[in-house]
Amino acid sequence: MKKLNLLFIAALSMSSIMAQDVTDAVRYSQDEVQGTARFRSMSGAFGALGGDMSAVSINPAGSSIFTNSHASISISNLSTKNDINYFNGSSSSSDSKFDLNQTGAAFVFNNTNSDSPWRKFSLGVAYDKISNFENSWNVRGINTNSGTIGDYFLGYAQGLRLDQISALDGESLSTAYSEINSAYGFGNQQGFLGFESYIVEPASNDDGNTLYSSNIVGNNFDQEYTYASTGYNGKFSFNASTQYGDNFYFGLNLNSHFINYEKFTDLYETNANVGSLVNEVRFQNSLSTVGSGFSFQVGAIAKINEELRVGLSYNSPTWYTISDDTTQYLGTVRNEDGSNISQIIDPFVVNVFPDYKLQTPGKITGSLAYVFNDHGLISFDYSRKDYGSTKFKPTSDTYFATQNDIISNTLQNASTYRIGGEYRIKQVSLRGGYRLEESPYENDSFYGDLNGYSFGLGYNFGNLKLDLAYDHTQRDYNQQLYAVGLTDAAQIDNKNSNVTLTLGFSL
Repeated sequence: MKKLNLLFIAALSMSSIMAQDVTDAVRYSQDEVQGTARFRSMSGAFGALGGDMSAVSINPAGSSIFTNSHASISISNLSTKNDINYFNGSSSSSDSKFDLNQTGAAFVFNNTNSDSPWRKFSLGVAYDKISNFENSWNVRGINTNSGTIGDYFLGYAQGLRLDQISALDGESLSTAYSEINSAYGFGNQQGFLGFESYIVEPASNDDGNTLYSSNIVGNNFDQEYTYASTGYNGKFSFNASTQYGDNFYFGLNLNSHFINYEKFTDLYETNANVGSLVNEVRFQNSLSTVGSGFSFQVGAIAKINEELRVGLSYNSPTWYTISDDTTQYLGTVRNEDGSNISQIIDPFVVNVFPDYKLQTPGKITGSLAYVFNDHGLISFDYSRKDYGSTKFKPTSDTYFATQNDIISNTLQNASTYRIGGEYRIKQVSLRGGYRLEESPYENDSFYGDLNGYSFGLGYNFGNLKLDLAYDHTQRDYNQQLYAVGLTDAAQIDNKNSNVTLTLGFSL
């Protein structure tokens, strides 16, 4: 009967075979201060300034501030440090990586008609990394909260028919694993892993059974969890801007976005609890995500007088199309009649899921800058983004509609404050900045605010400029091990440090 129903059930429910959730929505909605060394050394407070390739990524009017055509390229070294706590266990991790995080050029064309108020226009193209997903850590602790990986598999299996989470007679585990996912979805597949590994025990062996219990019981579980992610979110921008009169600048960006994200998790759990049939579990998951998207930006800069400038820009939502694939491994050791018996489920199956849509929130940025002739400047940017408006699509899909309700109730409007300054001594420029990004979550104890500072220097050789920057950010957050069952979280104090070098030159 199960075989006869495969196609029909698959047609009824395609979107629910992979559990996209609020963490995915936040991951692809955030953007960091990346870009040129000058931009980063002032914490990205460039919305009213322009004249920098990364400033164009904040306010597209900024490219027409250039007096000549300009290009730049930036490399950076990212150092990540995590301090992790999980029940009575603690650990630290650190990593470092070099990367090309920015390159681009703006071509300035002056209007030869002196009677026209349109003084010049510029065309540009740029690559900017928006977010960096590099992160890895490991922690071990004794879970005294009765939280066990058995709760994960039990949570998915409960209420499902036994014949929809089990292999047929003579059917290999790999084949059953693949076909159950294709026919019934991700949840049934996890229930299958729990049943076939002897973690989940049915109340009866009837095909129609829907009641289960866990073969892992007790109050103390030794758990070791490893997390590793890599990848980035980047964009290519095509820019056009113009100067009107002496004091007004307008611009437009058309952005092509791309996502490349990989994640690996490993949980190793042991117990010596009385009445626990399964005493050892290793559960591994890998996720690979690729995506593409589109957004646009419009912006304007006005010179109120020779010293004061104001800027305003709007970032549209980004409309993504995303695809995921996963692999899983599960191994258990159970004690039967005094003997330890191993059960390995290693399907060697890549689960390829249907594409889904994600609309991230738009953002509005207001900027103010004061320029002290040739001696320096101070700049302030304020941005606001409604993370609660993030949406999985189509919104008519039942599962996506549920997740969108969770997003709107869990996420909030979040503000970002950036301030930066620059002081020039002949050809040398000294710079510094500070930024505060509010948590996108209403519960900021779960995912805290980000605080960062930066400083740097630059040297102007004339047609060639060399800039160096250091920036540092810190954020506390809780990393929930699983969304179902074992929902205990590791507490993480994350610190990122970047050193960026930029070569800029006139064309």
